[in-house]
This record gives sequence, structure tokens and C-alpha cells, in this order.
Amino acid sequence: MRADRLLAVLMLLQRHGRVTAAGLAAELEVSVATARRDLEALAASGVPVYPQRGRGGGWQLVGGARTDLSGLTAAEARAVFLLLGPGTAVSADARAALRKLLAALPRTFRAEAEAAVDATVVDPVGWGGRDRPRPPTVDLLQDAVVRRRKVRLGYAGRSGEPTVRLVDPWGLIDKDGTWYLLAGTERGRRTFRVDRVTAAEPTGEPAGRPDDLALAAAWAEVAEEIEQRRARTWATVRVEERYLAVLRDRFGRHCHPGDPDGPGRLRVRLGASSALDLARELAGWGGLVEVLDPPGVRELLARIGAELLAAHGRPPDAGG
Repeated sequence: MRADRLLAVLMLLQRHGRVTAAGLAAELEVSVATARRDLEALAASGVPVYPQRGRGGGWQLVGGARTDLSGLTAAEARAVFLLLGPGTAVSADARAALRKLLAALPRTFRAEAEAAVDATVVDPVGWGGRDRPRPPTVDLLQDAVVRRRKVRLGYAGRSGEPTVRLVDPWGLIDKDGTWYLLAGTERGRRTFRVDRVTAAEPTGEPAGRPDDLALAAAWAEVAEEIEQRRARTWATVRVEERYLAVLRDRFGRHCHPGDPDGPGRLRVRLGASSALDLARELAGWGGLVEVLDPPGVRELLARIGAELLAAHGRPPDAGG
């Protein structure tokens, strides 16, 4: 759940003491199912909020209907601020809300809570990588998701051909620095890379969203489909066991260790989107990896080797 919405739920609980999922949904402009999941996530994070069944029930903070945030224990306050801290790095509104939340805590808890905010830094850039700035369209799309409004997207797909689509935005996903929009369209659920969105215009029209949609579960399905496309071609290789960790680092979930194949060696199954991608990745290993099958990958490796030998097997011409 988003850090700023978590803060909003906490502030509403502080103000009212007890809330219903329906009332919270109306206040935050989300579905009742989403509001209920937010309350459950808040309880799971350690905040003393619990449901009351029956007529006149709802969710309330332990200690009574008017209990404010001073009802948090030191451990509970620390848990909340550890959860929220990394999210405030990219949101001025979240930072402002966090300051108000700190002010609502007992003085004896504030030092640990402030320390918890700075206890974790999320660095999304891999070693040797470049920082990928958050696309400016993310904020507009997030607003459309929260307000449940349709958006007219200009989009350049893999072919590069621009199209215009009217979508119901369901949720945003930050996948290792690449943002995706999960949305409903006239052809069903679709996924859009936000960095390929060329234009985004809120229409003001109400957007549809399945009541039973669980964004995390829906994204897990999409991610699995993408991973399958990323590993359409598989090869069996023979490699020294000491290099298995490096292969796993390079191929991730598409590296499957197999049976031993001689002293200190084993067979490994490796996957990639195509035979050429496999060959290009393995060419840098030289003789450390021996491809056993399929023959197509072996042939591509031999061709790459021949091209390398032709280009680098003699001194370069003096004239360039």
C-alpha cells in the first residue's frame, strides 16, 4: 500500500477513533475492498487497530473510540516509521504528513521514531547502473488511480507506432526502477510501460475497477507471463560448480542447476528470450562454459567465435 495513504488512514483513525471500511473508502476515494485491505495491512504492520463485528462495528484503535496516536507503544511507533521512512524520499506530501504524525506521538517516543525514519535507505540503482528518474507521468496516473478516473493515453508500444487508448487505471507498479500501469481496456486487462506513455489526459469520466481486484496478485500474473516470454529458449551447459553462483546472478530464475557431470562439474539449464541472446551472453564465458544442446546455440557460438577471431586475430590496420 502507498505510504501517503497509510498516513491518511492513521490520521482518520486518530480523528474518529473508529471507522468503517465503507466510510474509509468514501473518504479516500477507493473501493471498500481496498479500504479493508489497507486496514488489514495497517494492523499487520503492528498498529493496534482491530475490527469489531456486528451492528455499530468497524475498525478502531485499541483503547477506545477517541484514542489518538499517543496510544501507540514505542515498538509500534518504531514499526510504523520504519515502514514509512523510505517512501518519504520521493514525496513531499508524505514528508509533511510524517512530520505531523511525529508531532502526535508522545515526546518519549519521538527520538526512536525519528531515528526509524532514517534507518533505511532504498537505493534502486544497481552497481554500475544509471539512475532512472521517476517518469513525471507517474503522479498524474497515481491521481487517476486514486480518484477512479479514466485516462486517455498516447502510447508507443514495442513497435514504436504511437496509438491513443482510453483506459481504466487500476494501479501502478515500480519494477526495479521501471514503472508499469495495470489498466482495464475494451480488450481486457493490459499492462503499459509508463516510460512509453507519450501523453496522458484525465477525462473526468468514472473508471471501472473489478471489486475483487488484488493489485499484487494481478501483477504477479503479469510478471509470470513476462518471465515466460523472457525464457523461450533453453540450453544445457556444462560448467564448473564454483561458477554456479555467477550464472545464477546473470540468469536469475532462468538458471536451473542439474546433475553432477564429472568431478567438480555439473549440468545447468539456462533460459533466454532467443537462441541468439543465449549465445551472446555465453560468448563472454569463453571455454568456462560448454553448451551441450541445442545445436542451434552451439552453431551461433561458433559463428560469434569466428567473427571475433576475424576481427581480433591480427593486429589492427595502422590506417584504421
